[in-house]
Amino acid sequence: MLEVLGRMREMFCKPDVFAYTAMIKILVSKGNLDGCLRVWEEMRRDGVEPDVMAYVTLVAGLCKGGRVQRGYELFKEMKTKGILIERVTYGVLIEGFVKDGKLGSACGLLKDLIDSGYRADLGIYNPLIEGMCDVKLIDRAYKLFQVTVQEGLEPGFATVKPMLLAFAEMRRMSDFCKLLEQMQKLGFSVNDDLSKFFSFVVEKGERTIMAVRVFNELKVKGYGSVLIYNILMGALHKTGKVKQALSLFQEMKDLNFEPDSSTYSNAIICYVEDENIKDACICHNKIIEMSCVPSIDAYYSLTNGLCKIGEIDAAMMLVRDCLGNVTNGPMEFKYALTVLHACKSGAEKVMEVLNEMMQEGLPPDNIICSAIISGMCKYRTIEEARKVFANLRTRKLLTEANVIIYDELLIEYMEKKAADLVLSGLKFFGLESKLKAKGSTLLSR
Repeated sequence: MLEVLGRMREMFCKPDVFAYTAMIKILVSKGNLDGCLRVWEEMRRDGVEPDVMAYVTLVAGLCKGGRVQRGYELFKEMKTKGILIERVTYGVLIEGFVKDGKLGSACGLLKDLIDSGYRADLGIYNPLIEGMCDVKLIDRAYKLFQVTVQEGLEPGFATVKPMLLAFAEMRRMSDFCKLLEQMQKLGFSVNDDLSKFFSFVVEKGERTIMAVRVFNELKVKGYGSVLIYNILMGALHKTGKVKQALSLFQEMKDLNFEPDSSTYSNAIICYVEDENIKDACICHNKIIEMSCVPSIDAYYSLTNGLCKIGEIDAAMMLVRDCLGNVTNGPMEFKYALTVLHACKSGAEKVMEVLNEMMQEGLPPDNIICSAIISGMCKYRTIEEARKVFANLRTRKLLTEANVIIYDELLIEYMEKKAADLVLSGLKFFGLESKLKAKGSTLLSR
């Protein structure tokens, strides 16, 4: 581009302001601010007078690129030349100063804007309110909020969110609730906005306890929803507070909130981590009764939990259910079914599948090892399964302790299958009742 400019000068054909503005606009879109300023100097070198569009384009680019002070210098230059400055230019400068922590400069520009005969919009007020809340000037932020209401600007959640957060952090819950009441009067959907608020708060795990504390004070005032319980349960689980999450689950049932599939999915994960597989299964069944589907994380957690206690058939059933009900199930589940099928061909074929898994960055886990046990007991022998586990131990993909655990599960599973087969044969020949009668006689003796 600069080469073209040079050739144009040699031909005494300099670009006009529209060409220069187009160059600046493209460089701004690429984030090349140094290039923008160089082109600006080239424009001045050619004696081309920038128009309002050229100024606005460069000022906006500089502010969004973190060079608000340089943008402000151009803004003052515009004022000196008497160029009409639009509200949007004030807006980008105010937002830029707020991001730089220069609230005084931002407020000065707001006054300048109003003195110039403009009316500020939410795009200007919202950054100012957020900036004030960030430095704990919450009362000043609240006054600005009142201005937006008085001027009929219809503030939304983006306007009140920083104030709600500041009130919560400063433990000013009476002011928090007062703001909620005003939101209600202004037509806000308060429960929906509270859900958004709690989602925002728990994004940073260290604020989860604060979120729970705020909710504990709000629910006694009648604020609450299933969605908020779900958000807090999920956040508590992520921060390792499983029992507290389950306590919330019990509380919402006690308060007659009807859990949804997301609630039960969260509960499944927490119950499994709390080693309560029975209640996890009850939650799974509740979801099925609702004609819904558990979350993928819930499917994986419950499957893994069932494998750990040796309920391998139930685990493999969940694997099939998950892959049949969701569009993008866990890769471990897909490989578990592949392993089951490979067991028909023996240990070598299974190890080929495991090698493919390793290339995909998926080491064999509890679910895959359970699939090996299930498949080998169904299609081959215990020795074939042991051959696979021994190979994994040699490659240090399983510890000696894990090999022992899986060998015990293998024997128990094979014995269970053998017992089921015997019982099935007795039923077929009609001998089950005689066996029960004989057992009763022995017991009476």
